[in-house]
Amino acid sequence: MPFKNILRVALVTGSILLIPLIAMQFTAEVNWTLSDFVIMGGLIFITGLLIDLAWRTLGKYRALAVVGIVGLFLWLWVELAVGLFTNWGS
Repeated sequence: MPFKNILRVALVTGSILLIPLIAMQFTAEVNWTLSDFVIMGGLIFITGLLIDLAWRTLGKYRALAVVGIVGLFLWLWVELAVGLFTNWGS
């Protein structure tokens, strides 16, 4: 059963990463390198696994955990993309 969850998260991750890959074919404004795909793929995949784990194991606190996980994902994404609070991404 856990293998199905990992496979599902991997498929969703791959589907999400198709968006910038396809956009790169049509515009020069999207210019991702291989490292961008690897880092974002890892971030999305780990986030998906954490959400799945929280949803399956944390009873009444699972919604709060999912909100926290998504919030952490968004914060890391913004930091890596533009460095809003630090200079990680810039």
